[in-house]
Amino acid sequence: MSTSEYDSLRPPERTGPGRGGNRQRTGRRGGGDGSREMPMVPEAEFGSYYGRPVVKPAPWGHEVGAYLFLGGLTGGSGLLAAGAQLTGRTKLRRNARLSALAAVALGAIALVMDLGRPERFLNMMRTLKLTSPMSLGSWILSSFSAGAGIAAASEIDRMTGERLPLGPLRPVLRAVEGPAGFQAALFGPPLAVYTAVLLADTATPTWNAAHEDLPFVFVSSASLAASGLAMITTPVSEAGPARKLAVLGVLGDVVAMKVMERRMDPVAAEPLHHGDPGRMLRWSERLALAGGLGTLLGGRHRVVAALSGLALMASSALTRFGVFEAGKESARHPRYTIEPQKRRLAARRAAGVTGDSITTAG
Repeated sequence: MSTSEYDSLRPPERTGPGRGGNRQRTGRRGGGDGSREMPMVPEAEFGSYYGRPVVKPAPWGHEVGAYLFLGGLTGGSGLLAAGAQLTGRTKLRRNARLSALAAVALGAIALVMDLGRPERFLNMMRTLKLTSPMSLGSWILSSFSAGAGIAAASEIDRMTGERLPLGPLRPVLRAVEGPAGFQAALFGPPLAVYTAVLLADTATPTWNAAHEDLPFVFVSSASLAASGLAMITTPVSEAGPARKLAVLGVLGDVVAMKVMERRMDPVAAEPLHHGDPGRMLRWSERLALAGGLGTLLGGRHRVVAALSGLALMASSALTRFGVFEAGKESARHPRYTIEPQKRRLAARRAAGVTGDSITTAG
């Protein structure tokens, strides 16, 4: 028998009846008496090369989460301002327009902070690609900002007693104020919802699994944010449309979240219920219900309306951040990618789809 300096590195050889011709069956526990069976295949442990995720997590920080919330607040405020403009509610129109301008400015700052350099945003404006949510979102944001900026500038000029140095441009500003407000209202809903399409268009398991219903969740969330802020800033005598929007937003938010979770793959939906994302989404639902109940029962009382509006805004923010963090968490663990893929493959084969590259691969 030859020896080598590497023999010490070999694993020890098993001895006993498990080797050679005296091999015994190990398919049953308890010495093979047949009383209990043990599984022949151990439970699967999902892993990947060097412990890395199967899907690369999105390199987005909290700035993007803030942008998701501010985008909903911006779009909802623009739509609410147009409704106030049509119904002659001057204070609600003014507050909603100023809220939209402030939110879109803060959202743009958060977006540029995530991009790292301002010129990267300008680079996205060089082309319009209809199949790219990012490209469309950049143009939607810019179009909304133009309309909201003009409408808000007119409100600021009135608030300061026409002291802005506009000169001969003041009559022009007054003439285009109305159309600019409707332009903001036109691009408001797409601004509130395009971020849901952007998230769902990625390979991140939880976001992608929610692609059918996530836009409805974000629309309802935007309604909560915009109506909540309007209830805080506007006297109750003019905040009637905001209260109605708040109640509709609560109903839509609760129903859309439940429907989305039910229609998602159960494994891909797990991050929505566990850890920090789960806590945020549970509190989001509680605050939405509390804010909606306060709006219904005491929305005409100034203090109750303000507290209800604050609860609705917090609910909207928690919804956006909760969904955002749940998606990032799902990308960190191979299980959330592999198990839904196996289920989709089995469903395709059960449906008789066996001749494509998906079902015939390995």
